[in-house]
Amino acid sequence: MDFTQLLQKIGEWITTEGLKLVLVLIVLFVICKLINFICKRLDRRLEKKNFDLTLRHVLVPTLRRVLKVLIWVGAIGYLGFQTSAISAAILSIGTAIGLALQGSLSNFAGGIIVVALRPYKIGDFITVDSVEGTVSEITLFYTYLTTPDNKVVILPNSKTSNTAIVNFTKNSTRRTDIEFSIPYEEDFEKAQAAIQKVMDKNSKILQDPAPTTYVSKHADSAIIILARYWTANADFWPTKFEMMADVKKEFDKQHISIPFNQLDVHIDQIDKK
Repeated sequence: MDFTQLLQKIGEWITTEGLKLVLVLIVLFVICKLINFICKRLDRRLEKKNFDLTLRHVLVPTLRRVLKVLIWVGAIGYLGFQTSAISAAILSIGTAIGLALQGSLSNFAGGIIVVALRPYKIGDFITVDSVEGTVSEITLFYTYLTTPDNKVVILPNSKTSNTAIVNFTKNSTRRTDIEFSIPYEEDFEKAQAAIQKVMDKNSKILQDPAPTTYVSKHADSAIIILARYWTANADFWPTKFEMMADVKKEFDKQHISIPFNQLDVHIDQIDKK
């Protein structure tokens, strides 16, 4: 084949298959942009409808990826490639990858369980296997927690779907128990009344169920008084810190002392003759 025939072949390919390839690439570009636009609009519409945030963050990106894969498979078929052979190859590769990544597949299965059953959602404060934090993101493979000191903990969904989870924000209210100590020589009823007064004055503490106090324990060097009250979830920590400070102030005002560890030492003198 001489140079003239080569140019002729190239020209024929450009005017036939090359033109088809350019057309497919343009259509792919436009359709991918359209899919991104539709998914963004869908996400905004679901947000306005107050659709569950966790489902939005999982379903919308998954829908975007699935649609793009289908478009690419259709484009490959349009170009003349056998999609059945491609599907068989993808299936074989997927099987091999699945055998090699069994842990990741268990994470994927766990992600499906988390999304379907929703033991927790984005924004919940949870404890999983001694790790606690606020759920910041959920994917099909991992759950991302932000700890109170702003660290990010990445948990595989195989663990979160197969272990005990403590969800502190599942319910709208939360109970708090705080123990206060007074010496045995103090009037415990006076101390109970002082603690009850502080709880009754705090607007964050709910009155139904009513806050109460109990003498819960006779310790080695103190009487333990338990203060029990309920608050909204958002008020849990602020109220606890306020209680610790306000009870100390009330004790000081009413001259109720707080015990401290002490050791009594007795010395026996022995007369030597």
